[in-house]
Amino acid sequence: MFHLNESFSAHYRSTSTYEQFDYHSHHEYEIYFFHAGSCRYLIHNQIYDLEPGDIILMDGLTLHKPNVYLPKEYIRSVLHFSPQSIQKVLAELGSPFLLDVFEGPSHRLIRTHENAQSQELEFLIDKIDTTIQERAQNDQLRKTELNVLLIQALIIVYQLSQTHQVPVMQPKAFKDEYIEDIATYIQAHFMEKLSLNMIANALNMSKSYVSHLFKDMTGFTVMEYVMGCRLTHAKYLLEMAPDKKIEKVAYESGFESASHFSRYFRQKTGLTAKDYRRHRLNISAR
Repeated sequence: MFHLNESFSAHYRSTSTYEQFDYHSHHEYEIYFFHAGSCRYLIHNQIYDLEPGDIILMDGLTLHKPNVYLPKEYIRSVLHFSPQSIQKVLAELGSPFLLDVFEGPSHRLIRTHENAQSQELEFLIDKIDTTIQERAQNDQLRKTELNVLLIQALIIVYQLSQTHQVPVMQPKAFKDEYIEDIATYIQAHFMEKLSLNMIANALNMSKSYVSHLFKDMTGFTVMEYVMGCRLTHAKYLLEMAPDKKIEKVAYESGFESASHFSRYFRQKTGLTAKDYRRHRLNISAR
């Protein structure tokens, strides 16, 4: 994957036969397009069993993760873009509303059943991916072309969101409801000291049932989810509170110690917390 001024990134029809996906978040808006395989997608405290042609729109900052059922081939396309990179152009066109589908609710599920509009969107993601990777003599011309392609994609997803959006609140299987209850509780309390026992007791469930159900339905453990929430919050504080000491960021995010936070942060991001903050602030200052 190639980044153009960290404004665009694209994967067209990425294929996996075996891969473990972590909970993650990022600052870019995301258009996720599911093509084939068996995938249960977890976003915030919602769970979606995806069908070919499903599109998820998300702000990126919300913790999310695909849980893939193998050995089926998992095929998807993903487009990330910085909203700041396109806001000025949209304003000049009188179309800033095209970003509304990424704002408000942290995500939206669009069920296209692989209709003509979804096929057009797939073509555009392919074109964006190809354009990003091309070695162009004129970077400004390439940036203009990418902006045009992105606007075309945004028009399609906006139109689809008006007619094919799946309501977030829909009938759930009782296991899905339990998982969402667990996730909701963790999101409200991850900054506190938490253990599997404490979570199970708070929800009036047995420890073994919480542990088994969460692992079976999501593919990872309850405490892995807790740590994912803490990491996402720490990233937010590092950027949005630049004067806050890193030790304080660690404790306010629920980590037991600054040293544990430093090790975990570097393990998951490849950067120290200090370097991550510097990197994000440099991007914001551009």
